[in-house]
Amino acid sequence: MSEQANPFESLQEQIDDAAEYIDASDDVLERLKHPERVLETNLSVEMDDGSIEVFKAFRSQFNGDRGPYKGGIRYHPGVSRDEVKALSGWMVYKTAVVDIPYGGGKGGIVIDPNEYSEAELERITRSFATELRPFIGEDRDIPAPDVNTGQREMNWIKDTYETLENTTAPGVITGKALDSGGSEGRVEATGRSTMLTAREAFDYLDKEMADATVAVQGYGNAGWIAAKLLENLGAKIVAVSDSSGAVYNVEGLHARDVKGHKNETGSVVGYAGADEEFGNDDLLTLDVDLLVPAALENAIDGDLAREVQADVIVEAANGPLTPEADDVLTELGVHVFPDILANAGGVTVSYFEWVQNRQRFHWSEDRVNDELEGVIVDAFEDLTSAYEEHDLPNFRTAAYVVSLQRVIDAYTESGNWP
Repeated sequence: MSEQANPFESLQEQIDDAAEYIDASDDVLERLKHPERVLETNLSVEMDDGSIEVFKAFRSQFNGDRGPYKGGIRYHPGVSRDEVKALSGWMVYKTAVVDIPYGGGKGGIVIDPNEYSEAELERITRSFATELRPFIGEDRDIPAPDVNTGQREMNWIKDTYETLENTTAPGVITGKALDSGGSEGRVEATGRSTMLTAREAFDYLDKEMADATVAVQGYGNAGWIAAKLLENLGAKIVAVSDSSGAVYNVEGLHARDVKGHKNETGSVVGYAGADEEFGNDDLLTLDVDLLVPAALENAIDGDLAREVQADVIVEAANGPLTPEADDVLTELGVHVFPDILANAGGVTVSYFEWVQNRQRFHWSEDRVNDELEGVIVDAFEDLTSAYEEHDLPNFRTAAYVVSLQRVIDAYTESGNWP
């Protein structure tokens, strides 16, 4: 892969691409290309051995025109100011494309959580929650899980906030455990929306999902759930990967068995049902019907895109393609269905969780999944309608045309008040 694209610049380029097809002034567009505020803080936390370690952490609140800021918190060594700015911006347009009443936020800590004990991670999380306390709330900013965080960390943040505020506010955070006010269906939501987007895409393109060959890059929660659900539709999962490498079988892998192997060994590599093993870039260039990038951003740049042989790409990860890769794939006729639709299941079910918390009422898993399907199907129809109506070059631009127009409408209808 060539030099990494700056994710924040990628976001701004995507907005510019969509802006060519809508009626909006340059000053309004410029406002929508920058975060409203970014918190940058240093967390000084005591380790198990009594030493003090300092961790840099961020929270970006990009835009709140359509509702409270919403977005995950990730723990990763690669977290940076530009990354959280970009991810918070993508969240603005993700919530808008599925038409739920949120803005966009994102946060993270520069850390490799594998290097710390559970007790240390709890102290680090609670320290961050203390710093976030003045900025978050049920009607202000609602964090959620992201890379290397989950129910455990969300429960810690909720407890810290409620303790310091001397209140009960389950809606201050989503992605919680069920007993702490979480929602049924949340764990599978991102993978489920990826599957639903792929299903709708194949139907729109007059392709058969039965026996379609699928490669999934990234076998974490989103990737493996998407693989399992696509397998349920009759697709053939021929390759999957994680950070250690990829496994392949032209006759198909068993998604659940591969997950079991990864749970036991820590990697998909070494799975007994595989015929071949290779690197992630090789998986991304396999000749398959459907490619699902489900790892981190910038997985496919312009150079690698020229080697992509998939017919359809559905993005489970945030920003897995650089703008240059988008241009190349558009020229090659590869249909890319963007992250802001495909992985919007997570934020959509987070919204359902927030609604349940506010109502103090619990939905069944069937209801959650049915509501999610309705949201994704409606959003897909809005996307394809915009694609056809404006004669757009690709489906990503269509998604941004829909979402950008909704954000602009919310801003202009409210007016600008200092």
